[in-house]
Amino acid sequence: MRILVVEDEKILADSIVDLLKSNKYEAEAAYDGVEGLDKARLNIYDLIVLDVMLPKINGFEVAATLRREHNGTPILMLTAKADLDDRVKGLDSGADYYLTKPFESRELIACIHALTRRQKDQVDEITFGDLRLDLAGISMSCGAESIRLSSKEFDVLRLLMQAGSSNIPKSRILDQVWGYDSEAIENNVEVYVAFLRKKLKKLGSKVTISAIRGVGYHLEF
Repeated sequence: MRILVVEDEKILADSIVDLLKSNKYEAEAAYDGVEGLDKARLNIYDLIVLDVMLPKINGFEVAATLRREHNGTPILMLTAKADLDDRVKGLDSGADYYLTKPFESRELIACIHALTRRQKDQVDEITFGDLRLDLAGISMSCGAESIRLSSKEFDVLRLLMQAGSSNIPKSRILDQVWGYDSEAIENNVEVYVAFLRKKLKKLGSKVTISAIRGVGYHLEF
């Protein structure tokens, strides 16, 4: 499970990321509303922990924008405001749950467990053309045939399938799969795309990974 924490108090944001990692989640932070919205639009996260009082764009606007764009990623909204009107506004903006600061670590983790369980129950696979990606089994299948994927293959294919026919730059794949601080280079992306192409061919899928020089990769069927 990958979680995005959007919180402008850097110490708090980083402590939440550390807490999530200690509970076996993948997590990263964004420190303002614009950065948070840009990252959320990548559609690679299973949950968004979203503060209300953010610079540039507040949490209400971030949530409402994502829902207008049909982004269904669960949102756990955090705020120092406990007024009923604020809680209602948060839920009306598209949040799935509302947690008031200050909160206990156990309470936060319990809320995240509940929301991610609900998401897992709702979405078990992603499809594109004749290809299915099993989110729980970390495998791809076509018809009755199935092939297991490595963790990196899975992450790359998930990004591509979520984007569908839209192009994703190598740099974005590199950042989202290997991490912003990784020493990996774009050649790593090329290698894993090659692995996936071989497995797609072996699987007998009509889905192909196409490359446009200087633009990125996208799927075709």
